Amino acid sequence: MSPVGPFAERGPAPAVGVTEGSIPGLRGAPVRTPVRTSGVQTGPALWPAIAGRMLTRQMWIELYGLPGYALTLAAGKAVAFAATPRDFRPVDPAPGKAVLGGRFHLAGTHMEAEAPADPFNRASPSKAFATDLHAFAWLPSLMLQEDRGAREAVRLTLAWAEAFARWSPFAWDPQILARRTFHLACAARRMGAVATEAERLRLADVLGRQARQLLRPPGGLAGKAERLVAAALAGCVLAGPPGQRLRKAALGRLTGALRVTVFGDGGHASRSPEAGLELLLDLLSLNDALSQLSEPVPEAVAGAMLRLTTALRLQTLPDGRLTGFQGGGPSTAARVAAARAHDDQTEGQGSAAGAVGGLTRIRSPLLTIVADTGAPGRGAWSETACAQPLALEIVCGKDRLVTGCGWTPRAADRQGLRLAPGHSTLTLGEQSFAEPLGGWKGELLGPRLFGRTYACSVEQRDGDQAVWLEVEHDAWAVPYGLLHQRRLYLDQRLDELRAEERLHPSPDHRDAVRVIAAPYAVRFHLEPGAQASLARDRRSILLRGHSGRGWWFRTDGPDVAIEPSVHVEDGLTRRSLQVVVRGSARTDAETKIRWKLSPAGAAGDPT
Repeated sequence: MSPVGPFAERGPAPAVGVTEGSIPGLRGAPVRTPVRTSGVQTGPALWPAIAGRMLTRQMWIELYGLPGYALTLAAGKAVAFAATPRDFRPVDPAPGKAVLGGRFHLAGTHMEAEAPADPFNRASPSKAFATDLHAFAWLPSLMLQEDRGAREAVRLTLAWAEAFARWSPFAWDPQILARRTFHLACAARRMGAVATEAERLRLADVLGRQARQLLRPPGGLAGKAERLVAAALAGCVLAGPPGQRLRKAALGRLTGALRVTVFGDGGHASRSPEAGLELLLDLLSLNDALSQLSEPVPEAVAGAMLRLTTALRLQTLPDGRLTGFQGGGPSTAARVAAARAHDDQTEGQGSAAGAVGGLTRIRSPLLTIVADTGAPGRGAWSETACAQPLALEIVCGKDRLVTGCGWTPRAADRQGLRLAPGHSTLTLGEQSFAEPLGGWKGELLGPRLFGRTYACSVEQRDGDQAVWLEVEHDAWAVPYGLLHQRRLYLDQRLDELRAEERLHPSPDHRDAVRVIAAPYAVRFHLEPGAQASLARDRRSILLRGHSGRGWWFRTDGPDVAIEPSVHVEDGLTRRSLQVVVRGSARTDAETKIRWKLSPAGAAGDPT
């Protein structure tokens, strides 16, 4: 296998990897796929959000930081636990066993803090580590270590409460607080069973304070449903009137939050399939807790679960994992299976076709293609959004061959992978039309995606053993006056995908003066471990996934190369490859690039 293309300089083949460096202004992106900043100006459009956030943030910091504020969270102390909600997520016992030995392995790093040491009141090796530590991401695994693990969980929880009894911006951050409350609620009753009477009362008080804080600002619209689910779950766990009041308040607000978070087709408002999966798993835990109390599940909760489950069928690929778009990773087959365990329609997993949440899926017996045919989230929902119009994922059999770089919020230092070169789509001029907010604006509002909006059009026709999908967007219309149209023809009889990338002048942007031509690059990122070999004709590439089955990629593009790429998984970066088709497109004429993917082994295969 040669990683160099036909137009590379003569010499030793470069190592398949990524050199250190970053895109100017976009820290963490590989220099192998350079992108010039688009010069997007935030202008006055963000002023209201910036002013509002600055005023309210300082107000809550001043209010919640008052010495007597903690007393307002102690009203109606619970003295016992009621429900024992089940967290349906599969759990690896290894991290919990390590915690018993004083080793915390979180977010790809570790810290030594053997009992009776306090891991919270010391410097963490990274911000991601600190986030998982304070979110109690270690707790589910620790609870698998029987009574010894439960006793250590009690000690660590009370140690955290001792150090962070008073509100602080990081430890009590709404997102971190929601996950910590959720994990504590699922473990509280078992922890109480091994605790002393004083410790049990303290645990109930700590859980109640966390849940009551979740019902108060700040927090924002994005993530509101997740916060209210955690508060309602704590209300199910705490016995008596305190739990009842918490439950009533949280469930009362949850209806409105789910209405704006879960679309009618089951798509999550962030357009991240993984976000929808995680919300479904949270709702399943809430449903379980309410059932233990013999209380009816609110109609809004049941409806959201049904819609999210329906969407999950389309978002699950034949390998059992999720399709990865808009800041959502593939998750794991075990996690997806846990979320679908209650689904009556588990037959033919990964065989569905249709559209959900701005994603369109077509399939043949061996090929599954998912295209991003929607615009990214806006405003508060854009913190995980990606500027990658018409991005593709292609699964051949159960091999996920063509995918993206896999960016998720856990890779906060790789923001450049949220742009078009980070997924399998076309880029024009090696330039982005949108960028994540950085600097003080990003610190204030989060890394929202800001830039020119674009519109997508979708047309699908089904024929006799064939599917035709035609999608188009206008993201390149302002800088280059061109529309990008991606035409996909799937021959279901031959398991063959024929495609055409078409750049043509936009009728609404003909009068502007522009450069006469712009370079384009059509990228096809490969799953880590996938192999790619360039044939002698310099136009064909043999692809092999983990199963070893071969697929031929052919194109009539002028320059075809196999280049290094990266793939982010659970916040950690791995090496991978990408097939890149390069050329130049005139801004006053039509340009077409055709490519095809077909099974290897047929007559007439390239050599």
